[in-house]
Amino acid sequence: MNCLLRWGLLLAGLIGPATRAQPMQSPWWEDYAIRDRYLCRPHGMVVVERNDAQASLIQGPFRSTLFRETSEGVGIRYSGDGLRLILRGDELTVEQLPQRILCLRTDQV
Repeated sequence: MNCLLRWGLLLAGLIGPATRAQPMQSPWWEDYAIRDRYLCRPHGMVVVERNDAQASLIQGPFRSTLFRETSEGVGIRYSGDGLRLILRGDELTVEQLPQRILCLRTDQV
């Protein structure tokens, strides 16, 4: 199953329930300076932890690690395994072309 389809199904609640008992966060040694929560309507919440070199996209027990792109495009971009995150202000776009999921930041955690 391709990565965005898996995330899309996960966000839609079709692959297992999100685990609320465990906090959604990365191990301390990954040293993410920024941690934001995004609402991906109607799919649910995701957390993006990031630093200058890499990011983790987290929803429940599922995590994807992506690496910073050097790009002329607008926004901060991370990619890996055919998946791309694009951060522009309070918007997060999760894409694996031609599919895209648009999310809005709700808060910093």
